[in-house]
Amino acid sequence: MMRMKTVVFAAALALFATIVSGQDPPKFYKDTFPEHALESKLKAEGVLVGKGAQLDAKTRELIALGVAAQIPCVYCVYVHNKNARAAGASEAEIREAVATAAHVRHWSTVLNGMGYDFETFKSEVDKMQAPTTPTSDGKKP
Repeated sequence: MMRMKTVVFAAALALFATIVSGQDPPKFYKDTFPEHALESKLKAEGVLVGKGAQLDAKTRELIALGVAAQIPCVYCVYVHNKNARAAGASEAEIREAVATAAHVRHWSTVLNGMGYDFETFKSEVDKMQAPTTPTSDGKKP
């Protein structure tokens, strides 16, 4: 069951490139996704890569690769690595995306595992992210 979910997830993410190019969906979509739901799934996914998309293809694929590495899903890692490269991502960008995903996972593991108080955490982050107002001489406080 888990393998099927992984295959379906990988298939859904792989379709982005197919939608953009106007090709028929790959065989694994038809072989793994419910036939009666495939058309609406393709349309829904198309919205993420269509005219209104706010992220460019390279950014989307780098995000997807980082998520894929954390799931982990070999199907997803394979397709998003290829898609990121096809969208112009360099080796350095791919390494950084995967390392950033690992960094987030690290702190998630530490904070959740230690049961760090969420309200305290939010307060600390809010202080770190607080906008600074320049003083009358133009310098930040």
